[in-house]
Amino acid sequence: MSATTIDVDVSDEITPESCTRVLIADDHPLILAGVRRALDRSDDVEVVGEATNGQQVLAMVERRRPQVVLLDLYMPGVDGPELIEAIGRQWPDVKTVVLSANEDPTSIDSALKAGASAYIIKSVNPSDLPSVIRQVAGGAIFHAPSRPAGAAPADEPAGPDLTARERTILAAIASGQTTAAISRELWVSEHTIKFHLTNIYRKLGVSNRAGAVRFAIEHGLAA
Repeated sequence: MSATTIDVDVSDEITPESCTRVLIADDHPLILAGVRRALDRSDDVEVVGEATNGQQVLAMVERRRPQVVLLDLYMPGVDGPELIEAIGRQWPDVKTVVLSANEDPTSIDSALKAGASAYIIKSVNPSDLPSVIRQVAGGAIFHAPSRPAGAAPADEPAGPDLTARERTILAAIASGQTTAAISRELWVSEHTIKFHLTNIYRKLGVSNRAGAVRFAIEHGLAA
């Protein structure tokens, strides 16, 4: 049976300027329904279309002009990174977020290198999805250097390339604060803090919180 597009007709609707327009793409109807349900609960996120393969994604980005495309990395007949690159090449202002069950670091790196603004595992709490969409639409990028843990290119000095927010969070965990406590202090969701922690671990070449704390103390990054 051939795949079909579930196309939301918004030709007669006016989207509030404060709403973030999102196109979602996955070849599993159950996932599409679940993602739509999670996003529909947010007043400032609007799903403008759904697609089940890469060609549909490109056609619908052209027609619906979403701000964010939320897509599975692997759909029939499409290479995820190539699709991400195509979106970025044709519509530079459109952000791409990968929602995948694949936690393989190589897949994550390839998606981020292709231009994805975030890579989310499908075990994510559905209530966190609108927050991720808003942050990505606002310019946030959840990424890390595409290189093996602990390695640095020959033409790049070793050492952490942390953002100001990542340094704040690193100092916080080094002082013993929990993820929940940091999220309350910074007024963001725990899932956002976990995004930052994942970036921090990869940039420092460590695999967990203990390794990051040890690095922070040894390099004078702890408060």
